[in-house]
Amino acid sequence: MNSLDLVHVFCGPTGHHGNPLAVVRDAPRTHPTPSSRQALARELGLSETVFVDDPERGVLDIYTPTTRLPFAGHPLVGAAWLLDIEVLELSVGDVVARQDGEFTWITARADWAPPRTLRQYATVREVDALPAPPPGEGWLYAWAWEDEAAGRVRARAFPRRDDGIAEDEATGAAALLLTAELGRALNIRQGKGSQLLTAPGPGGLIEIGGRVRFAEHPRP
Repeated sequence: MNSLDLVHVFCGPTGHHGNPLAVVRDAPRTHPTPSSRQALARELGLSETVFVDDPERGVLDIYTPTTRLPFAGHPLVGAAWLLDIEVLELSVGDVVARQDGEFTWITARADWAPPRTLRQYATVREVDALPAPPPGEGWLYAWAWEDEAAGRVRARAFPRRDDGIAEDEATGAAALLLTAELGRALNIRQGKGSQLLTAPGPGGLIEIGGRVRFAEHPRP
């Protein structure tokens, strides 16, 4: 049985776009060591690859092409949808997940997210006009209000970490940070047409949700 699934996370309203995610279901058998996991993540070249160490408890291990991450948003939403479980176990803490119609939600803390530079632009046009990636160093989340009263945001994300990923299509961790900074629910349109929904809750917790779909042409 193929132990690797490819899904798109935070798809748009029509089911298109979303950030590709590889999920390795039988990780302890197929990729038992950190070096083998890093090698596969580098080979796949996706923004993140998630390794499932225990599907019943939701124990996960997340890698970019160049590093291991203690937390990342789109891998958790994708894994929660694929595994259909209510709790994901990470080193930073337990992440609660739920299904609500076509949306999969996780609840997490913004301070679990890796640092990001959140840079507001005056108009959506300015965000759309940015090259991929813009000049500079460090992880950049560029955003502008589409409709401030309605909480609608236009965003683009640029890792700028020399791993071949010029632009991240949908970024849950950055959406958590922006929600914490603004202190309100957001409807984010990111990348080419992905959609992320967020809602702040009590005690510094934030929910983030989106649609997940299997890729049309999964990897062998």
